[in-house]
Amino acid sequence: MGSASEAVRKAWSACFRRGRTPGLRTGKTVLAAVVAFQIADMMHTSAQPILAPLTALLVVQLTLYSTLTSGLDRIAAVVTGVLVATGVAGLTGLTWWSLGAVVGISLVVGRLLRLGSNLLEVPISAMLVLAAASTSIGFTPGSPNLETTATGRVVETLIGAAVGILVNVLIAPPLYIQPADDAVGELVDKLSGFSRELATALRGDWNRAEADRFLQGARGLGIEVARADLHLGRTEESARLNPRGGAARAAQPRLRTALTGLEHCYVSLRNLCRAVLDRTYYVAEDDADGAYRPEARRALADVLDAFADAMATVDPIATDEPHAPRSRVLVEAQFQELLERRDRLASLLLVDPAVDAAAWEQHGALLAAVDRLRVEVEAAVAPVEGQWRPEPVTARHMAAVRRVLDTLARRDRTAVVPDPRVDGSVVGEAVAEGSVATGEPRPREEPEPRREETV
Repeated sequence: MGSASEAVRKAWSACFRRGRTPGLRTGKTVLAAVVAFQIADMMHTSAQPILAPLTALLVVQLTLYSTLTSGLDRIAAVVTGVLVATGVAGLTGLTWWSLGAVVGISLVVGRLLRLGSNLLEVPISAMLVLAAASTSIGFTPGSPNLETTATGRVVETLIGAAVGILVNVLIAPPLYIQPADDAVGELVDKLSGFSRELATALRGDWNRAEADRFLQGARGLGIEVARADLHLGRTEESARLNPRGGAARAAQPRLRTALTGLEHCYVSLRNLCRAVLDRTYYVAEDDADGAYRPEARRALADVLDAFADAMATVDPIATDEPHAPRSRVLVEAQFQELLERRDRLASLLLVDPAVDAAAWEQHGALLAAVDRLRVEVEAAVAPVEGQWRPEPVTARHMAAVRRVLDTLARRDRTAVVPDPRVDGSVVGEAVAEGSVATGEPRPREEPEPRREETV
């Protein structure tokens, strides 16, 4: 009954975009665009103030933090482009060389400002302002059309960004905890299902083709790990600047701990498949028993089943489900069972390195991967305390400023004035003899005091 209800819950979450309100972001985006257009039209920023709804459309993001940063970056990009165009248009109109200068300067300045995805908005704004200013009849530098176009573009950008941020603040800022919970649970299911499938294959007709297939399958699990990390990163981002972010900050430590352990489990499982494949290729293709005896393959399959059983405790503990305390009681017994099955596998793989050095090395790699599996599952369910504290919004910009200041400070400390008497160049000799440029004579050297030798 419990498994059926769990399957229904996961199917429901998948149909409705994993816990998110259907159509919420679409509705907010439409509302922001309409409101921005109305405000810009009322202020008569331009004949067709389409830039305001366009900015609102691009600014509204999944989280409040990304909406704010996107809005600020877009404002900086537009203002920078307008300033570049104004400077160039003050000298000339739209020509091939002025267009190239505008694009080049805009891209350089945009990269210095680290505008990211809004980088191209700098040359776009500059070109549009320059083109609009040049369409006026009898263009001359300082044309009124230039000032009108530049001011209107900046004002519309400010309106669109402000409306987009305000709409995302007032209407249900999402936290995206449920998508991260579901992603961790699905990753657990993928790793557990893969382990049981590999265990079943090891108990059957094992061959080199099967070893190849399972290694490729293990590598494919990396996509699931990356997807879970993406959802958890979105959860962390949604906690920033969010009035309801306390729930996300409380959930982040257990989700991040679980995901880190699961990621290491994926790596260990991939290494296990690699070790099995290496041993399979070491012997003849039709000699499966020469790679691993049937009892050794069954023992490895038992280890993988125990690993899958232990994985079942990760999801409820990481997502703080109601039966998480019961899972913590069971986890110790499952770890002990996994250890016992590992020891039995080690006894079956024991070989004398003097007799078969290759088997000794390859069996050692397999047992090392099994040990890491056990350790990383235990790390995934480790208890956590306290809430996660995100770094300040200005941390990235302050770090960039500190790097620049540190570079300047190191340059000042390492700047050494060369000694003219040591410098062997012509300039050094000239300075040593007296400054030719200033005409200052070389100072007279005082004779050294005579030293009397004593016997």
